[in-house]
Amino acid sequence: MSGSTPYFSNHSQPQSRFLAISGLSSTAPASTAVAAPSSTPATHPTRPRSTSKHFSTSIPSSGDEEKGPVDGDAGTPSVRVSPLRNTWVFWFRQQRAPGNKIVNYEEGIKRVAAFSSVESFWSLHTHLVPPSALTPTTDYLLFHAGVGRPVWEDPLNIGGGKWILRLKKGVADRVWETLLCAVVGDKFPDSSPDASDPPEICGCTISVRQSEDIISVWNRVEADVRVRERIRDTLRTVLGLPTGTVMEYKSNNDSMQDKSSFRTMPVAAER
Repeated sequence: MSGSTPYFSNHSQPQSRFLAISGLSSTAPASTAVAAPSSTPATHPTRPRSTSKHFSTSIPSSGDEEKGPVDGDAGTPSVRVSPLRNTWVFWFRQQRAPGNKIVNYEEGIKRVAAFSSVESFWSLHTHLVPPSALTPTTDYLLFHAGVGRPVWEDPLNIGGGKWILRLKKGVADRVWETLLCAVVGDKFPDSSPDASDPPEICGCTISVRQSEDIISVWNRVEADVRVRERIRDTLRTVLGLPTGTVMEYKSNNDSMQDKSSFRTMPVAAER
């Protein structure tokens, strides 16, 4: 990686090694393969999937974060990593057992681990149980490290909102992985040219329900309609959605008012 590109991003390289999704002008379908890094030696044994309900106990603890390239000890090759622009954190929301309703939403949210490189992303993602194998109701959440808690009231979330897309059963695994790669790979536009400002995209979630799965993309500034439309259009392109796909935008303020992340009936996406 050259000295002029301090992080790995779709904006920093014409052809990203992180995403095998073509540029926004492409018409590639959502099934386009997403390639994992090939730095692991071929002789490295495949780690079996953990029997944990949510993630392998062998992944880093919730307090661990990638800090960048790490030099090995004497005689040990150094570990080379591809840094991302931001540090991201995986969370999950524990499903409610029958008759055990969680009164406070935050009580059910658990931090899994943070990552800041392509390699650590794939290490974590491949150890998480896929959405299709989760018990309703369970949520996966991915937010950048500047967001203290993945809730409406967080200082970076409170002035924003989210695009919501409802999925039929059977497609969540592919859609979720594609969305994750687009979010951490900077596929979505930023509202501010100032690099010191927080990212416009706060994070994304998937909510596994009994008869459907729901994904959402959270952004920081709800009031900027043009930014919202660009995020919608990017989401549609990245996932290869048909033009008439129904989506809904809901502000976090509205969610706080009606205490609901998703309205009962979605509305047509803004045009």
